[in-house]
Amino acid sequence: MLHILCLCLTLCAALPARACETALLLAMDVSNSVDSAEYRLQAHGLAQALEDPEIAAILVQDRVALSVMQWAGEDRQQTAIGWVQMTRPEDVAQLAARAREMPRAFVLSDTAPASALHGAIDRFASAPDCKRRIIDVSGDGTPNSGGPTGAARQRAERAGITVNGLAIEAPGRGLAITNFYHRALITRDGFVMTARGHQSFAETLRRKMLREISRVTG
Repeated sequence: MLHILCLCLTLCAALPARACETALLLAMDVSNSVDSAEYRLQAHGLAQALEDPEIAAILVQDRVALSVMQWAGEDRQQTAIGWVQMTRPEDVAQLAARAREMPRAFVLSDTAPASALHGAIDRFASAPDCKRRIIDVSGDGTPNSGGPTGAARQRAERAGITVNGLAIEAPGRGLAITNFYHRALITRDGFVMTARGHQSFAETLRRKMLREISRVTG
């Protein structure tokens, strides 16, 4: 019996580790247009998405690496949660708990998505080696600082990073943020999803993350 156990351990050790399928960086807008209640909806929405059974199963199965960056004005980008690779259900549960209690990085700041995108790209220098690399930018405003996004988007494409967008629009109004993300932010293989108000953020993020980690892009 001991011989069989030793043989099993040897064979298991010899098996190659599963590769990381996706490195996903969530870039969350915390600029002046996001009040304290709306920020909590975003943080709790991320936790709820991670606790979704279907998402949690894929995160572990594909050893997905995830990080969260908060962004606002031109010089306002901060890592809220560094890269975590999910290899066990406990990893996902711990990450959800961290997301729910995540402190806000900035208040009373402008909206600079170009700077946010450059900051997000920079953070992939420390990411695990994964087959796909995705930046998920969420926000409820168009730029009022930081310059145009074209150079940052081109930089992401050259680096093989997909940029997707989650536009938070005011209920019952137009699609100014959604259209901006389509026109100027996402990469050619990216997509945009729209949440009607911060109350819809959690469900929209859940559907968006599921689409991203299920290996669907454009």
